[in-house]
Amino acid sequence: MEAPQINFDSSGLVPCVIQDWRTGEVLTLAYMNEEALRLSRETGELHLYSRSRDELWHKGATSGNTQAVKALRYDCDVDAVLALVERTCFFAGERQSAPHEALPGLERTIDERVAQPSGYTGELLADPPFIGEKVREEAEEVARAAREESDERVAEEAADVLYHLAVLLKSRGLSLADAEEVLLGRRR
Repeated sequence: MEAPQINFDSSGLVPCVIQDWRTGEVLTLAYMNEEALRLSRETGELHLYSRSRDELWHKGATSGNTQAVKALRYDCDVDAVLALVERTCFFAGERQSAPHEALPGLERTIDERVAQPSGYTGELLADPPFIGEKVREEAEEVARAAREESDERVAEEAADVLYHLAVLLKSRGLSLADAEEVLLGRRR
């Protein structure tokens, strides 16, 4: 499929919203000129145009934290770009988390426990069969809560299932995104 003709503004720029491919988190709003868009398509790495420096900018070229372009999408008027990227950074900053960041944040914490096992997560990771038992136990608890308890208890038990499931997936070298991809495949 051929890329559409972009409607650049009078300065030769188009706004580009950069969004994390896996989590849906909006990372930033930047701009692209024709060359940045061409290079992003050709190289598979995000290129932008810096209005303040008045120059092309290969995201991560200096820091090494490049962003791999998974998809470029366009709005109806073809005058804005959405770049879906795999990122290698962007976890610093204020710690107040938005609801959609809970699961990616959980996976980052589990990654830390894999690197330096500690606490309950470390115990689980050291005993893979136990993780499976805990997933089953928590699933039974959420089912019981759904039959007999408040919505708040259902949410609490569902959170326990998600936590244990994320640990189980990590113990197998998988992530929640792998399960999400299966779900997307089933929609097709």
